[in-house]
Amino acid sequence: MSEPVGTSNRTTAEGGEQRFVTLGRISGAHGVQGWVRVRSETSPRENIGGYSPWHLARGGRREVWSVDAWRRQGKVVVAKLVGCNDRDEAEALIGAEITVPRERLPETTRPGEFYWADLIGLRVITVEGVDLGHIVQLFETGANDVIVVQGERERLVPYVWQQVVRDVDLAAGEMRVDWDPEF
Repeated sequence: MSEPVGTSNRTTAEGGEQRFVTLGRISGAHGVQGWVRVRSETSPRENIGGYSPWHLARGGRREVWSVDAWRRQGKVVVAKLVGCNDRDEAEALIGAEITVPRERLPETTRPGEFYWADLIGLRVITVEGVDLGHIVQLFETGANDVIVVQGERERLVPYVWQQVVRDVDLAAGEMRVDWDPEF
């Protein structure tokens, strides 16, 4: 099954919006029997194998592929996809983003724990009410995660729960931060 990608969202037959979350990327072929190497963004890495089927985004389309088998292989995960039976077919998938519908992810359970995909697009407002802009990206550093906020200028705000990030209201589409707007 193939569908246009465009963005990470699509409209379902029921009229609602289905959001997709990227869990990794196919980074290479493994062997000659159609196995692929996977750069997983799940924790632990091998959890990506449990999200079958994968919706592979490549070439402006999203294709549904079932995972037949998978295992950890050193620092990467390797997977055998149903219908991918030789090295040429595996190589054709290199670079594809591995996505799944957002609703397939388990619910978060701890305060301050959110999926990055849910934070992208939130409006960031200081505790004093100053609108800093929208979250456009997050990335990891050695010390803490960082939120990239785009408003009248770009700001990098550390994601430190309760010290900097005071509240996240997904329903309202807002994040409250204790952050100097001049910084």
